[in-house]
Amino acid sequence: MDADRIAVTLTDQNFQTIVLESEQPVLVAFWEEGYGPWHMLAPEGAALAEAFRGQAAVATLDVETEPETPKRYGIQTLPAVLFFKDGRVVDELTGVVDKADIAAKLHALTQTSEA
Repeated sequence: MDADRIAVTLTDQNFQTIVLESEQPVLVAFWEEGYGPWHMLAPEGAALAEAFRGQAAVATLDVETEPETPKRYGIQTLPAVLFFKDGRVVDELTGVVDKADIAAKLHALTQTSEA
């Protein structure tokens, strides 16, 4: 993953490399174009990506164009945010959530990464 990019667009094909093989925690936001609640969360995701640059990665995956990965993780409610560490899901949030809640979870993951 390019360290200069703020947020990464995931595909079913690059998910393994970008998320599961990442050395740092990764927030993955599952979304679908045209789904209203996502548009409330998207700007906050960009701000979080900037705030956690170098500590955690922030990525998005469109469930409509990339259906295999959401199926693998049982995504049924949108938007859904999964937090990955060491190649596995360690936490999740679904529906419209507050940026502070997401930031708190990312902060906790980055702190345990450094320990």
